[in-house]
Amino acid sequence: MNQLRIKVLLAAALGLAVGAAQAQTLRWASQGDLQTMDPVSRNESLTNALNGQIYETLTGRDKELNIVPMLATEWQQTGPLQWRMKLRPNVKFHDGSAFTADDVVFSVKRAAEQTSQIKVYANALGEPKKIDNLTVEFNLAQVNPIFLQHLNSVFIMSKAWCEKNNVTKPLDFTAKEQSYTAFNANGTGPYVLVSRQPDVKTVYKRNPAWWGKFTGNVQDVVYTPIKANATRVAALVSGELDLVLDPPPTDTPKLRETPGVKIIDGPENRIIFIGMDQGRDELLYSSVKGKNPFKDQRVRQALYQAVDEESIKSKLMRGQAAPTGAVMVSPIGTYNDASLEKRLPFDLDASKKLLAAAGYPDGFEVTLDCPNDRYVNDEEICKTLASMWARLGVKIKLNTMPRSVYFSKLDKLDTSMYMLGWGGSVTDAETTLTPIYRTRAPGGIGDFNYGQVNNPEMDKLAAASSKEPDPKKREAMIKAVVKMHNEQVHHIPLHRQFIPWAARSNVDVVHRADNWVEFAWVTIK
Repeated sequence: MNQLRIKVLLAAALGLAVGAAQAQTLRWASQGDLQTMDPVSRNESLTNALNGQIYETLTGRDKELNIVPMLATEWQQTGPLQWRMKLRPNVKFHDGSAFTADDVVFSVKRAAEQTSQIKVYANALGEPKKIDNLTVEFNLAQVNPIFLQHLNSVFIMSKAWCEKNNVTKPLDFTAKEQSYTAFNANGTGPYVLVSRQPDVKTVYKRNPAWWGKFTGNVQDVVYTPIKANATRVAALVSGELDLVLDPPPTDTPKLRETPGVKIIDGPENRIIFIGMDQGRDELLYSSVKGKNPFKDQRVRQALYQAVDEESIKSKLMRGQAAPTGAVMVSPIGTYNDASLEKRLPFDLDASKKLLAAAGYPDGFEVTLDCPNDRYVNDEEICKTLASMWARLGVKIKLNTMPRSVYFSKLDKLDTSMYMLGWGGSVTDAETTLTPIYRTRAPGGIGDFNYGQVNNPEMDKLAAASSKEPDPKKREAMIKAVVKMHNEQVHHIPLHRQFIPWAARSNVDVVHRADNWVEFAWVTIK
């Protein structure tokens, strides 16, 4: 074989090798960034999904969101208030240390700390106890109907690694604390953190020592937050990106017809709603002095009935939304009860009469806090609501900001009116009722009740449903809670958003209803 032919073949082989390497790097983006690498400091979907490539839980989720074994291989409820878990043997953390029951006990207790945003779920697991290196027992204070779902919320960390790096407690994100876990990670999962540059990019590489089975071929992952819709879409179309998590609804029809691009459709388990401060005697940000208009159910209902949600769905969301009257992540949470899902009718005249009867015939001014990089069309929805409420004389001062600033503001209850989305893999009502509906209390109860709703009757019934073992009795309790909430208009429901992902045509990705991209399942052809 002559030298020229050898050189040509070598060059071709090198080109193929480079192409293969590039093909195994997943480059993807969405409009915002994860908030921290500490896996329990923030309970926010993108943060959870990106940390969930590094850290694992005892119970996992399959492609249809069913509970499956993960770091626990089997479990048994040994009594009404006791569960026993067998742990997976021969699992290593990314630093090479062995995974044992000590790490489970430590992680559950760490997740229950005050600075954790999943403490309400960790507390619901009861007291963890090591039986042996690969067996853990959970002793509950009360019956937990969704124990395995709560277990799926607690990421397992290395006790030794946390002690070594002085991060035995979750970092206080609201207080802007920056501990070692803000930029570093050590899990048992399929991917290892390579580098973290907030608001720039986060890089991962495949964990060759992972205990599980990869069904995809992705070796490296580069996540880039790109706020501008046009920039994200252009990068996908040009081939600079392989996947966009949140293509804007206005561009989705065009992307369906774009060569080299495909749309992966699917609804999301997420409700978008508006919250109002119902706790303070005077709002922080309003023209009304000496009283709080949102304490009056007529005012809350007036704003609700002035929302033309069908117009938002058709014009702004381009059909990619399901209007609902229930603040619940999925209809499953209301047991598909149509009466609980039904919205109050859009009726401007009724709204004006309600406002006048409440003593605000000319409306009032109030500030609406809104994220601009978290939900589909979040800022645009808030602008639309402002224009709708202006017809009542309610003047909205719109205050938009990125999610990193937004959620810290809400955590401090520094708001009079706000947009929030609530969702994830759990469709049971419990993980909406306890964080959103219930009165704020120690242990994480009502942590996301930023409007400080305090309805003792509703709270008592919701608390009872959390520990009711009889499914029929529990269903009746949950329905009664949702009905009471709807009648009192403690929040203004908008819609459940759809999340069509946009990808290059050579990318196969599993669309999960919790909007979670599982790297180990992605194949780039």
